[in-house]
Amino acid sequence: MPTSKRTEKLQIMLDDEELKFIDDWRFDHRMPTRAAAIRELIRRGLVAEDVDDPETEGKSTTDFRIETE
Repeated sequence: MPTSKRTEKLQIMLDDEELKFIDDWRFDHRMPTRAAAIRELIRRGLVAEDVDDPETEGKSTTDFRIETE
């Protein structure tokens, strides 16, 4: 699959819990880099249809606990 040239940088701040979630997901899915894992998580989030819309008022908060069956 051809990839386009990446020309834009995006800087974000993460707390320890968010970073641990990303790193755990990365290793579970054998992603080569943290950046690749973040790009894949963003891609999956953008194409997901069963996700509630985020709150648009106030400070950004996220609960990274994953529900398991």
